Amino acid sequence: MAIDGQDYELSREAATELQDAVGDALTQHREFFRTAGTFREDGSYEVSRRGADSSGNAKVFRTFDAMVRLFDRLPDEFSAEEMGRTGITGSRRHLLVRHFAEHPDFPCRISSRNPLTAEKESGVVGSDRTSEVGAD
Repeated sequence: MAIDGQDYELSREAATELQDAVGDALTQHREFFRTAGTFREDGSYEVSRRGADSSGNAKVFRTFDAMVRLFDRLPDEFSAEEMGRTGITGSRRHLLVRHFAEHPDFPCRISSRNPLTAEKESGVVGSDRTSEVGAD
């Protein structure tokens, strides 16, 4: 392998360890109360039910910024019904309402449990926000 004009040789074992370390650095899984978010190696962002192992309990966005854009398009108060208008179906609609309310990068909170409704709070919204989970 060549880095900055310098050639380095790695054993197969060392190369495998390096590959695993790079993969771990590219992925980040963070659990909240009812939901979880995962930055995946391919750059996508997956929202899932905490502790779930079925794809029926997940929604994958091409990037975290795509999820930010969805949030920005939602009205100041939104429910699973508004989420459904964006093309998201089934239990994923409720999953996303909860994830927006639980994730610290989205200034909103659950305002009603029946029907499940979230309300945006005053704060920085849109492109000024960071796209990294928990980044300052």
